[in-house]
Amino acid sequence: MDAYFKKKIIYPYGGKKFVFDLAETLFSTFGLDHGTDVLIRNITTVNPKSILDLGCGYGPIGIVLASKYPQSQVVMVDKDLLAVRYSQLNIQGNNISNATVLGSVGMEAVQDKNFDLIVSNIPAKIGDEAITQEFILTPFKYLNPDGELWVVVVNALNHLIPRIEVLPNLKMKEIKKRKGHTVYKLRKSNS
Repeated sequence: MDAYFKKKIIYPYGGKKFVFDLAETLFSTFGLDHGTDVLIRNITTVNPKSILDLGCGYGPIGIVLASKYPQSQVVMVDKDLLAVRYSQLNIQGNNISNATVLGSVGMEAVQDKNFDLIVSNIPAKIGDEAITQEFILTPFKYLNPDGELWVVVVNALNHLIPRIEVLPNLKMKEIKKRKGHTVYKLRKSNS
């Protein structure tokens, strides 16, 4: 047993039961975060071939999407090496063969790739500038034409969206608001 292990949680989705090991000091050690759940349950992208889970934590979003889209290649990144370790354990534990995980601050480790779908449960405490740059503007550059960026934020961060939208071609669509969280989608036009 890993020295950082705290507990296992079960997450039912799409007729499957995903099992995730959680580490003591990672985000959402009580169980699956509500924002993560609302994001997973609302993503409707059709057949993405390449997916990035930005700030993957212990891996629930990337792992569920890898299962939902078995033809896709999923890359999961996190700045926390313990999160990377637990994502890898959870990829193996859920028998996922189309996902990999890398240590990366933001997009640094994947700057040689583009994606059809980028997803993130945006961390609320990193500040407006870091959220805007690292979780919206920079990932948007790495979307393929017609690619989509799906994010969930705590409602306290909704004030950022109008400021981001003043930039050309950025129109974030509110998808779902539930219990203190809002899911947004941003599509990269084909032009």
